[in-house]
Amino acid sequence: MGRSARRLAAALALACAPAAAPAQERVELELALAVDVSSSVDDDEYFLQMYGLAQAFRHPDVLAAIRNSGAGGVAVALLQWADSSKRAVAVEWTAVHDDASAAAFANRVLAAPRMIVGGQTSISGAIRFAMREFETNGFDGARRAIDISGDGRANAGSPPERARRAAEAAGVTINALAIRNEEPFVASYFRNSVIAGPGAFLVVADDYDDFAAAMIEKLIREIGIPLAERAPTVTLARASGPR
Repeated sequence: MGRSARRLAAALALACAPAAAPAQERVELELALAVDVSSSVDDDEYFLQMYGLAQAFRHPDVLAAIRNSGAGGVAVALLQWADSSKRAVAVEWTAVHDDASAAAFANRVLAAPRMIVGGQTSISGAIRFAMREFETNGFDGARRAIDISGDGRANAGSPPERARRAAEAAGVTINALAIRNEEPFVASYFRNSVIAGPGAFLVVADDYDDFAAAMIEKLIREIGIPLAERAPTVTLARASGPR
């Protein structure tokens, strides 16, 4: 084989070689905020969720947790979900590591449009959607967690227990924020059928007005303390007793 032929063969081999996978950005935690926007959530309740999330990412204690979270900080995205066919990324995956990046993420959350209107409640669909996002988000987290927030039990798709088993097997923690304004037993349902993984826990808000306080507490615990060091607990946003 002549020199020209060898060069052509080498060039063809290089062109046909599989492309190297892009480098992933290292972070301490990949956090998927999966917010219920099904038919049970009206526009005012949707706004209170977005406002509460934005307030949480501006809270001094959450900012301190982010600053102290470790190399790379936290990668976070806002997901909206309803039934199995209605899911969307409302705010793309973002690296949050200091006050400025947290404020920028908060602004994007507050400006996020409601991308899904109506639909039933498929918690298993939300978990599976978040799991797929972890595989393509461009980040490599030492920990991965899914936040499921909602005000009702699943009424569409497969039972959430199946999806949570797959997530737990992959080392992903599922935490939950239960809003018990309409279903007084939604907290026990989320505790028994949704949360899973190392140190999984549940925070309860009595109503959507309590969403911000509950989310602040949740993020502090999630970001600031290694998940494996926690035991499953239920924390109420208000001091009132169980309903």
